[in-house]
Amino acid sequence: MERLSGLDASFLYLESRSMLMQVVGIIELDPSTMIGGYSFDRLRTEMSRRITAMPTFRRKLHDSFLNIDHPVWIEDRSFDIERHVHRVALPAPGSDAELAEFCSHIAGVPLDRSKPLWEIWVIEGRADDNVSIMLRMHHAGVDGVSAADLLNQLCSLTPENPELDEQMIGKSAGGSSFAGLVADGLVNFTIRRPISVARLLPQTVAVPFQWFNRSRNDEAMPTPFSAPRVAFNGTITPHRSIAFTQVSLDDVKRIKSHFDVKLNDVVMAVCAGGLRKYLADTDDLPDRGLIAAVPVSTHDEGDDGKLVVQGTNKVTAMMMRLPTDLDDPVDRIDAVRTSSVKAKSHHKSLDASLLRGWAQLIPPNTLNAAMRVYANYELAERHPAVVNVIISNVPGPAFPLYFLGSRIKGLFPLGPVMHGMGLNITVFSCDGQLNIGAIACKEQMPDAWPLMRAIEDDIKLLLEACDA
Repeated sequence: MERLSGLDASFLYLESRSMLMQVVGIIELDPSTMIGGYSFDRLRTEMSRRITAMPTFRRKLHDSFLNIDHPVWIEDRSFDIERHVHRVALPAPGSDAELAEFCSHIAGVPLDRSKPLWEIWVIEGRADDNVSIMLRMHHAGVDGVSAADLLNQLCSLTPENPELDEQMIGKSAGGSSFAGLVADGLVNFTIRRPISVARLLPQTVAVPFQWFNRSRNDEAMPTPFSAPRVAFNGTITPHRSIAFTQVSLDDVKRIKSHFDVKLNDVVMAVCAGGLRKYLADTDDLPDRGLIAAVPVSTHDEGDDGKLVVQGTNKVTAMMMRLPTDLDDPVDRIDAVRTSSVKAKSHHKSLDASLLRGWAQLIPPNTLNAAMRVYANYELAERHPAVVNVIISNVPGPAFPLYFLGSRIKGLFPLGPVMHGMGLNITVFSCDGQLNIGAIACKEQMPDAWPLMRAIEDDIKLLLEACDA
């Protein structure tokens, strides 16, 4: 049986009607490349064929009231592709605005936990004759890296449909007997977890002292609860606003080379510039720089036996100061360089598996009840902001990809938003383009398009600085 890790399961326990733990991708397709011509039925049939060799898409949650550990994944014996792949058409004129409005609505609808936790919306009626895809997957089953891996399995290097891996066709997505589920959960809870606590405690206790010593030498990341409060740092609602844009990766690389920084530094700098402009225009700009939580993949890190279950989500977070208090874009990129070096050095000194190790020990009912209290009493407004915004940068392929036969023209990822962190900006590079997506709580950021335009403007300012 494949049991969810504590970090995987935490996304189930944290979820509520207003705080949906979903990973979303909006994919722009050129359907003219599809062999035999585009049709929805042809696309869905090919999707169904690919899934026969992708057990992850056929697994669903299984639990029991006698299970004292996290749920497990099992094969959905009644899997039906028609329950997961849907077709809609946008109202005229079918522009990016109509697409974002539709996706905002779907992003606020929970996934059905009685079936595999994903769905695809095939969106027709686009003004440019493209077809858009909205892919939703629950964070309990994927993180940024594993979501990209799954997407790669739905893609190919040419429009032709690829041959499937014979060893994967029909492979079970998992199974569990009632007795096995209960017995394994009992062993984890009574034997393995105490051992994990004994291993985690010494390193965890040392973290505050290490942080304090680094702070004395100005070598530490920002501490949690030290962020200035802005509009998107309160209790969120189920409603979402979405915006996205695409810029030339060559332009971003030109900025990177001119200022001798990392590509991720350019991303953080232009996000800081966009946020500064947006907050200034909404009369909400604090005099201190914002703090971003930056997810960091730990797929290449070992666990040293600290975890009971490996799980799918292998990620930790790095906190980074954004120079939103600086007016000049060149000053901002210089400040990001310094802030990035400091944050990376501090983050690297921490044990990457601590977060997942402690998540393994969280009692399900306790976390779920705590989040209900936190939301119902709007506690996010009653303490200093933990961080202001989540910003992710995921590198993708530098060559063209075809999604079920149609060439991908843009891929805009969107992560979850949470109470106190009502804005998530995710960047994905693919085929010479930098794709930027933003999703926010609609009550806190009614319109996310001005933020996208401000990020575009900041890139133009940095390109002008390169020319100067």
